[in-house]
Amino acid sequence: MMTFRPKAAFVFTHPAHFIAFGFGAGLARVAPGTVGTLVAFPIWWLIGSAIPPLALLVIVAAMFVVGVWACGITGRDLGIADHGAMVWDEIVAFLLVLMIVPARPAWQAAAFVLFRGFDVVKPPPIRQLERRMKGGFGVMFDDILAAGYTLLVLALAKRLLF
Repeated sequence: MMTFRPKAAFVFTHPAHFIAFGFGAGLARVAPGTVGTLVAFPIWWLIGSAIPPLALLVIVAAMFVVGVWACGITGRDLGIADHGAMVWDEIVAFLLVLMIVPARPAWQAAAFVLFRGFDVVKPPPIRQLERRMKGGFGVMFDDILAAGYTLLVLALAKRLLF
């Protein structure tokens, strides 16, 4: 939950803020985490089929590391470690999901709904780990766990239903 809404000017005061806010997507007045997750789609459409899987994994890992830095600085500057407007964590985690799920609209839509659900609800142990882990790593890691839950549910669905 956001206690205050940063202005666009804040996003452009430091490169870390611009990244943490998902290039401005986190400024969305309604559901910034959902908007941030949606940002992953055009990124995926641009690079997903053009780059080999191992290189994509390296890129997403690098984006995670950049996110630890950017979200750490931005959270410190906002005075709220995991402000709701910081959406880089959603972008990176959902890119990881898109790397693994079948490249068909139904699978990607199901992945989107599941990921958003797990990111909002934060089932165990996500919420407990989120409370313990501080700084940029904590911000980024809880979304990776939500991505893991998403992929697990989709793998089970594929195994049991198809």
